[in-house]
Amino acid sequence: MEPPIVWTPSPERIASATITRYREWLNETRGLQLGDYHDLWQWSVDELEAFWASIWEFFEVEASEPYERVLSRREMPGAQWFPGARLSYAEHVFRGRNDGDVAIRHASELRPLGDWTWGELRARAGAVAAALREAGVVAGDRVAAYLPNIPETVAAFLGCASIGATWSSCAPEFGVRSVVDRFAQIEPKVLLAVDGYRYGGKDFDRREAIAALQRELPTLQETFVLPYLAGGDWELTPAPLEFAQLPFDHPLWVLYSSGTTGLPKAIVHGQGGILLEHLKKLRLHLDARAGDRLFWFTTTGWMMWNFLVGGLLSEASIVLYDGNPAHPDLGTLWDLADAAGITCFGTSAGYVAACQKAGVEPRAGRDLARLDSVGSTGSPLAPESFDWVRERIGEDVWLFSTSGGTDVCTAFVGGVPTLPVYRGELQARALGAKVEAWSEDGRPLVGEVGELVLTEPMPSMPLYLWGDEDGSRYRESYFSTFPGVWRHGDWIEITERGTAIITGRSDATINRGGVRMGTSELYRSVLALDDVLDALVVDIPHDEGSRMTLFVVLLEGTILDDRLESEIRRRIRDDCSPRHVPDEVVAAPEIPRTLSGKILEVPVKRLLMGAPADESRRSGTNFEGSRNVQLDTNGWQLGVL
Repeated sequence: MEPPIVWTPSPERIASATITRYREWLNETRGLQLGDYHDLWQWSVDELEAFWASIWEFFEVEASEPYERVLSRREMPGAQWFPGARLSYAEHVFRGRNDGDVAIRHASELRPLGDWTWGELRARAGAVAAALREAGVVAGDRVAAYLPNIPETVAAFLGCASIGATWSSCAPEFGVRSVVDRFAQIEPKVLLAVDGYRYGGKDFDRREAIAALQRELPTLQETFVLPYLAGGDWELTPAPLEFAQLPFDHPLWVLYSSGTTGLPKAIVHGQGGILLEHLKKLRLHLDARAGDRLFWFTTTGWMMWNFLVGGLLSEASIVLYDGNPAHPDLGTLWDLADAAGITCFGTSAGYVAACQKAGVEPRAGRDLARLDSVGSTGSPLAPESFDWVRERIGEDVWLFSTSGGTDVCTAFVGGVPTLPVYRGELQARALGAKVEAWSEDGRPLVGEVGELVLTEPMPSMPLYLWGDEDGSRYRESYFSTFPGVWRHGDWIEITERGTAIITGRSDATINRGGVRMGTSELYRSVLALDDVLDALVVDIPHDEGSRMTLFVVLLEGTILDDRLESEIRRRIRDDCSPRHVPDEVVAAPEIPRTLSGKILEVPVKRLLMGAPADESRRSGTNFEGSRNVQLDTNGWQLGVL
């Protein structure tokens, strides 16, 4: 049954959208007859080289040396994009800017709302670049940042990128062990850090953590500490910002994603690949234009920070926030939307669900007249959340749910400003992303759930994993299931209308008696109950089968009595399957999540199977951050300290 349409773009929006202008430009200059988005998408994946060449031309990418061809190798892994080209990501951020225009709006628990102009951002980035050069940093060296989501961090990144050094960041909420597990792999020459930060009204001094990092990272030659908690500034010498011209595949940054074994994967992305992907995604899919103010709630430990910074490649300004989104209450970010005049409000599915459960009224006492769109990522957005956004924020507000990953630093399924939004669905596959749902034997599926795969390469795929000299970990991570085809690790359904439904991580799928189901389907059912605020499910194998435990966080004052437990079981039986009714339901004070809001299913499962805590943390996503996890594997208790 086709779900209802919850949002339809107006004829005026469709006509003015950059993606409409792009399609018309293609028809005129390439002699094509692309009638709608689906025609455009099909052309973009069938004519891969022509598509990416058109992105280069349409957005007037500047290179000091031209490319020899678009794609010299089409195989995965190992695709080689735009060989011969030399350019600068940072230069494209600053080109054509008026120094007096606002580039960044920012606020935090330590600072009131303020602005940075393009002139200030350029000056700050130039000063950082000069300081890095003075410290001996040259192109190819790594700069590690233990910094929060503040404008100084953006300036530091752009200064780093301008000289061709490779950036890598962790949020200061990360514990020392987790930071070392990441930064030690890339052997940084310089560490940029803050003395501390404020979260939830409480100050956290990180000076001891910095000292520990200096001991644990022997390659460090210099450390710069920003007195953020103390209310100070870096003491840097002003210098003009210059841009090194770098190969298209020169490393821009290193991001981290958890693997199934060993340390977090250190994912290396290239200057040119990220430049083209973010030009495409921010300007065509998010339709970021002059006058827009883009916000996404994120920390510097999540790829969404890198993506948000990519908003500076458009004519929009970006909005940063550092702090607890629920302090003093869940209205904090909606207050920011009012004060900063946010036009695109990006957040996680978990935050939307939390606001819905808490009865938050975003428009009550706030002026959100400028708010034009709401973006959601991190986990599947429940159909009920689509209803909440429409009813509480406005039926004219474009809600786009989006899905991608750290591995490509973008979304390959998500928003299209010229298409309708169906309740509970992602609008379409992104241009240039040959996304398909595959069966176990490698057959493309339509109208059925399958493995999310990419059958053609994208420029923002990893160049390589740091330290993976022979490429074996890269191949094992993405290409071991279907050789030559990228397996992302999500369950997806592509509908006959071209929309998509993400049903959870395929590596967190629960197979009970031959019936496979993504955990997000279970959560959707359980979280529909007013008394349940959050949930985590694990299925632990044993000699006689498996034991499925559902942890639930309950509304304050609610107890897990027989009535509520029976209702939880009934909902799962009716909504999901009788085989996925949990063997036990356990009340928990909180569900452990990553700093980007993802539920820690796999690490919790490993711990409950008896793996040492350190091994589980390394093989899954780190538990450290704004809270620590305590697990009693004998009593099946989940707690948060």
